[in-house]
Amino acid sequence: MIGYAGKMLFVDLTDKTYEVRELTEELAKNYIGGPALGAKILYDEMPANTPVFAPESMLGFVSGPTNGTGPLMGGRYTVVSKSPVTGGWNDANSGGEFGPKLRRSGYDAVFFKGISDTPVYLFIDNGEVSFRDASAVWGKTTIETENAIRAELGDPKVGIALIGPGGERMSNMACIMNDTHRAAGRGGTGAVMGSKRLKALVVRGDLKIEVADRPAIVALNKAVVEWEKGPVAAVVAVMGAHGTGNGYEDSILVGDAGIKNWGGWSGDLTEEQIEMVTSQAMDKLYKKKKFACNACPVGCGAIYEIKDGPWQLEDTGRPEYETEGNFGSMVLSGDAQSVNYCNFLCNEYGYDTISLGATVAWLMECYNEGLFTLDEMGGIDLTWGDGHAVVAISEAICRADTEMGRALNLASRGAAEYWDRGYEYLVTASGIEFPQHDARRAPGLARTYQYDPTPGRHVKGGLGFLDHGAEPPEQKYSFKDTGERDVADVIGLEIINAGGYCQLSTFGLPPGSRIQLINAVTGFGYDEDGERRLGLRSYTMRHAFNLREGMRRSDFTISDRMVGKPPLENGPLAGVTIDNEQLGDNFFNELGWDLETLFPPRAFLEEVGGLEPVIADLYGE
Repeated sequence: MIGYAGKMLFVDLTDKTYEVRELTEELAKNYIGGPALGAKILYDEMPANTPVFAPESMLGFVSGPTNGTGPLMGGRYTVVSKSPVTGGWNDANSGGEFGPKLRRSGYDAVFFKGISDTPVYLFIDNGEVSFRDASAVWGKTTIETENAIRAELGDPKVGIALIGPGGERMSNMACIMNDTHRAAGRGGTGAVMGSKRLKALVVRGDLKIEVADRPAIVALNKAVVEWEKGPVAAVVAVMGAHGTGNGYEDSILVGDAGIKNWGGWSGDLTEEQIEMVTSQAMDKLYKKKKFACNACPVGCGAIYEIKDGPWQLEDTGRPEYETEGNFGSMVLSGDAQSVNYCNFLCNEYGYDTISLGATVAWLMECYNEGLFTLDEMGGIDLTWGDGHAVVAISEAICRADTEMGRALNLASRGAAEYWDRGYEYLVTASGIEFPQHDARRAPGLARTYQYDPTPGRHVKGGLGFLDHGAEPPEQKYSFKDTGERDVADVIGLEIINAGGYCQLSTFGLPPGSRIQLINAVTGFGYDEDGERRLGLRSYTMRHAFNLREGMRRSDFTISDRMVGKPPLENGPLAGVTIDNEQLGDNFFNELGWDLETLFPPRAFLEEVGGLEPVIADLYGE
């Protein structure tokens, strides 16, 4: 099939069997890839209300049509599953090289069910599938495991998506790593993989995917290069030089970044504390070389080497902005080395830096408010701003060798339930810790964080994603007539994620080029209406998974602190309270969905198309 490998692999780990299925043109055209295709498969194949760690629970690795077919900024794949945190739909994507390598191995997607009786990794070699014993690497860190598998296969270039000890112990914060320091991070994806005793998915191959119009891809890529030299040259330059952390200082000053577990403001940090954790300052001290994901002309990554100080590292990925914020401003720390070491620990042990860092910030506030004793903390005096204490508690989580460390593997909400305290300091959306973008500055994020089918993500569509609160106050704090723009932004981000694009394509690709590149790869010929229905179908399919699990509007929650209840007293966000429910009403009214149940009307589902199983489940036909 044009634009695709044309095959999906379905693996049962219980009896070590597998089935190869055709990816039909109809299915590909309706869902194209990533979370859209993943949601469709799990909806059809995974029984409703399956416990997340049951054998019938499914885990999928899904590429996008731009992976390995030439379009610039098209290098991201998606992991899909049910979330152990929310009990609903979960998808998390990652860059690097794994997505294109998956397709070159002969498959567009791989889905797992079952539970292996012993640790195993799956190896796909030019379409051939084999189950390999992973007992020797079970318990090993991600880098140790990568090195061992490459040595066993005699190939340093195989693609490996894997879990560390965090996934093995089924932590709610466990992620899936690839390319050493790239992560499908949110929602506990690594826990689902660990529950199946699946240590890694390893891929190798040389399949060349035929595309519909290679000259069009070449021409569009040339236009991308010119675009990045022109209107967005300054943004591309700073992102390429310093990565996503280039705006860390500005984000703190304007109220975008989380400070003191979302309860503080920039005045709680000194200028030096802020400046030392910026990518600009750290690059001067530690930068060894650049790193770019597959097909990326921006190259926002970097490799650091830290030669001096208490935590020396030879090769480690530069912390992303989210990591800087969660191990920096969220805990009032200006210790760049502790930020880097915590980032390294998360990558090594397979933890999401956002959730782990935010969980540390939650515990820090609890401890400083007297909710935990020093003895309960294992002797770690977790006072605000102490980078050494942050490292110590992060190590306790990664090693899980104390009661506190084991409890914190449940993430902040799970730990609060375990200890039955600290609820008042939780800042989550349906239990998921927030990324480093404050909804009190970008109110549209409140709707996205609360009501996206994958809660607590800033990389989902909505008003907050593109502007991050840049509009004038009289516009952004007016909670009327937001629905049309909100839905339009959702459609755009659904296309990005399903297509396999990087989020930086929002500025890195010229307007209109994303769908044009998809058409050039696939030949599907989406027009404006087809693009709209594709985006709505993707969103609705993810949402339908949650509806089938019995989730309704009241099940999607957001902590009061994130929406300014009560409002902050100092800083640029002082006095701000967000009407998150009005924003939700606006969004769902624009879609025409029921405001209480969030059921899409039958007419909506029929008009969007490709949702017949959802119609049958909701309307009995």
